[in-house]
Amino acid sequence: MTSLARTERQGQDTADLSPSVAARHACRNGMAHHTAGVANGFVQGNLAILPEKLAGAFHRFCQLNPKPCPIIGMSDVGDPRIPALGIDLDIRTDLPRYRIWRDGEILEEPTDITAHWRDDLVAFVLGCSFSFEEALLEEGLPIRHIERDVRVPMYRTNIACSPAGPFAGPMVVTMRPFKPANAIRAVQITSRFPSVHGAPVHIGLPEQIGIADLAKPDYGDPVPVEADEIPVFWACGVTPQSVIQAAKVPFAITHAPGLMLVTDLRNKALAVL
Repeated sequence: MTSLARTERQGQDTADLSPSVAARHACRNGMAHHTAGVANGFVQGNLAILPEKLAGAFHRFCQLNPKPCPIIGMSDVGDPRIPALGIDLDIRTDLPRYRIWRDGEILEEPTDITAHWRDDLVAFVLGCSFSFEEALLEEGLPIRHIERDVRVPMYRTNIACSPAGPFAGPMVVTMRPFKPANAIRAVQITSRFPSVHGAPVHIGLPEQIGIADLAKPDYGDPVPVEADEIPVFWACGVTPQSVIQAAKVPFAITHAPGLMLVTDLRNKALAVL
């Protein structure tokens, strides 16, 4: 039984809830598992929460770097709700795990940030590649980290993001291995989803984008690349965590990599073709 299934059996009955609402309620009841494959059909998002005085610069950073940082939702100042993304959605409780940052360092990784919430905070929700995985699976393309029930591997690269205010640094990417024919199909499929990272930013030799060892991801879990496969890399919404760390922002909150916000938006609604 998965962590989501276990927590759904605790407390309130989720049988009559949509998969997205059930996933958020499971987080409130202690589910702290990665969300790859959770609530299939629903958009998942990365999270970055910053004080209002830094929110403008971060918003500009996202506008300048739409591949890794596509904004799909943003809260009003001090409001933990983003109604456009979900019924009864509460940013403080509805992710499996968070990261609390001070001066570029991770202080803790709680499962609830209610005690850390402030009236000057602005929450940004960024598109996540988990959303286009549904389309890949529907086309019969295997996804290694889902098969193995681990977090997708993520790597810092030598691809520089366009700076804005204090925010600057390298792009973070996710990696999924495919056989060459499937890699071509994956490019075609994911190109339809620009608001959740779109087409890959690199295919093939990882050293060309500054990745020394695929077996040692900077975030997430390693997955094997077989001899007849090639690695395919997509821009990743963990990029803000890399730039928050580099900027030594006095205070910020993010999701823990791989443990995302499940929204009520439908993946298919994001397709442009």
